[in-house]
Amino acid sequence: MAFLPITTIPHKILRTKTQNVDVTEIRSSEFQKLIADMIETMQVADGIGLAAVQVGIAKRLCVVTTQDGVKAFINPRIIKHSFRKVVMEEGCLSIPGVFGTVRRPKRIRLTALNAQGDQIDVIAEGMYARILQHEIDHLDGVLFTDKVITITKGERLKQT
Repeated sequence: MAFLPITTIPHKILRTKTQNVDVTEIRSSEFQKLIADMIETMQVADGIGLAAVQVGIAKRLCVVTTQDGVKAFINPRIIKHSFRKVVMEEGCLSIPGVFGTVRRPKRIRLTALNAQGDQIDVIAEGMYARILQHEIDHLDGVLFTDKVITITKGERLKQT
């Protein structure tokens, strides 16, 4: 495993809408190494989620810390979300030193592939749902600062 450099703003890749991963690629040793390297990078950087674009790769892949350990989500897509929204503070490894409040659905349902390439259907609530939404936003070229209500620490950055 290897620590990957984290891409920070204003790098253009952070505004890239990522490409779906082909199912045949998932089981390759290169892709499995990418997942392992992303997990290590996230943990070393004290993160709780990391999208592939944050390490300079425009693929629809993210890793997220869950109650059951770190999981990979490949080609994730939110298919349903609750009407009820919750406002909480967020930060981002790609926007160091900046934190702000963001309103997001409290509960989501998503479909994705796991690290073995199997289809999964996930219902997430609370912090787990928030992390997944934040990382899926990255995969769509959206940063939390695009949705921020109030900056709580750091400075509002020019939109990139």
